[in-house]
Amino acid sequence: MSSFEAPVLTLGATIDARAADPARAARVFLRQHDRSWTFGEYRSECLRMARFLLQRLGPVDDARPGHVAMLLENHLELLSLYGGCGYAGLTLFGINTGLQGETLAGVLNQSKARLLVVDQALLGNLDRVRGELEHLSEADILVLPREDVDGAVPPDRDLRARLDEEVGPFGSVREAPDVEVTPETNLVVIYTSGTTGLPKGINNNHMKLLLIGRLVSGNLELDEGDVGYACMPLFHSNALFLGFQPALASGAGMALRERFSAGNFVGDVLRHGVTYWNYVGEPVHYILGALERDYDGDEERILAEVAGSPENRLRFALGNGASPPDIDCFSRWLGLEDMLELYGSTEAAISTFRRRGDPRGSVGRVTDERVKILDEMGRECAPARLDPDGKLANYAEAVGEICRVAPDTALFQGYFENADADSSKYRDGVYHSGDLGHILERDGERFLFFDGRTDDWIRKDGENFSAAQVARMLQEHDDVVLAAAYGVPCPVSDEWVMAALKLREGARFDPKAFFAFCEERVQKGGMDRKWFPDFVRVVEEFPYTQTQKILVRSLKQEHFDRRRLKDDELYFRRRGDEAFRLFAVDDYAALRTEFEASERVELLDR
Repeated sequence: MSSFEAPVLTLGATIDARAADPARAARVFLRQHDRSWTFGEYRSECLRMARFLLQRLGPVDDARPGHVAMLLENHLELLSLYGGCGYAGLTLFGINTGLQGETLAGVLNQSKARLLVVDQALLGNLDRVRGELEHLSEADILVLPREDVDGAVPPDRDLRARLDEEVGPFGSVREAPDVEVTPETNLVVIYTSGTTGLPKGINNNHMKLLLIGRLVSGNLELDEGDVGYACMPLFHSNALFLGFQPALASGAGMALRERFSAGNFVGDVLRHGVTYWNYVGEPVHYILGALERDYDGDEERILAEVAGSPENRLRFALGNGASPPDIDCFSRWLGLEDMLELYGSTEAAISTFRRRGDPRGSVGRVTDERVKILDEMGRECAPARLDPDGKLANYAEAVGEICRVAPDTALFQGYFENADADSSKYRDGVYHSGDLGHILERDGERFLFFDGRTDDWIRKDGENFSAAQVARMLQEHDDVVLAAAYGVPCPVSDEWVMAALKLREGARFDPKAFFAFCEERVQKGGMDRKWFPDFVRVVEEFPYTQTQKILVRSLKQEHFDRRRLKDDELYFRRRGDEAFRLFAVDDYAALRTEFEASERVELLDR
């Protein structure tokens, strides 16, 4: 063990190790706009937050759990809240900032959090559900003020003011609280979405988070000279697992932006000397679009002024969902050494990294022999067979669910107070990812390809959510008798949301009114904007299974293919639209061209 490694796998011990050396303690660790904290200052702020949280919560026991919730965009205080919970032995609940209405209230109630820190920019969402909160009184809700938000936060609700008043000013706390914290202590609950009901909270103890950080930093060979960039939300595993934890593990720095901005990406990367960035697929495409606009499509200028800029230190991007052409272009325009597509989830039972030289389109080599592709009967699928053009020739035989067959669940530590979800995820010695994939064997190695979600899930913009929840929302429309929601191919990454609607007798689909209905549900009805349908299909009747369930797989296979759906009413929307539009044969042909350009056209023909 080097002097720079923590003696035990706890967050507090790791932060202590980073700040123990006076030279390292004075190095900048975190920066956001014109604010920055050194490693020493970060430790001090985490300790100040730990003392504050313990004082606020008082006694902690089964009846009074040490649960703290955050509804925050990316800020330095979010990371001090995370570190404070680590030192204090508390559990932090990361609430998705896109949640609204009854879903937001339900998650907060289910968490049993006794203290909530909310971003001033998100107060409106919280105010609409104040009366539904079961465990949080007005005094238990503190606000992180924002300079870019109008209105002052009352001093008795201002997080920064309360820290100064109740604990002491910045830098005033040096000693860790006398609290027993072990590697097995649950540190953060990260929410994903279930196929029914509320989003599910995934338990993540100190050991899991720190091991992931060490693994990723080792794969990237990060050191103290590296700088990460957190513009993906830090309540989500992508930024926490692939951004912050590797920076802490290696002693690197990290720059923060409140939320992703394609227009600010390159400026931030150059200004902060960013060397690695964690992503999900869609933002990669948006950055390329912003560069193309900013430079009028002049690749020579992009290569000279971005990739060739003397300020450009960017070496790696790592994440999932980017198309091969976008990977090629992003790597070239940003001057990367490598772009690492990976497969993994917050549960962290299965993970892979794609490295240079791995098959095009794969998400990396499968190093765990217990990871298998299983069909609906639990049988192992055949390896992929490629045709002369390199396309998958045996889709039906090769594609199945990505599973792990083992007596343990690897780093997956179960869902927060959800035994039914645990038994559904891991049953009869098999961990079920809920993802579809296939394996290509080459030179004695197995390489994984991601083929989308199973029928009960939709994956969009790097997040998984319940198709059933979307369908229930859409069925609230007065003219909708029955709805089904499902993921369909997207030319950029992940999936688009498609809805099939059966209308009441005599009703006609109104594309403008239905668009307004969905927008109203986003604004006031608790529907996440990602759930907003991209395609709508009007059906006279659904196909059903023998048990009278809607045959979603059939709908997914037909998706928006105008060659198969010659007579169906079909509508779509693109960014900036204010109503759904008829999806005609010419629209489908134009869209196929987009899929061909991104090397994803085979998704349309399966």
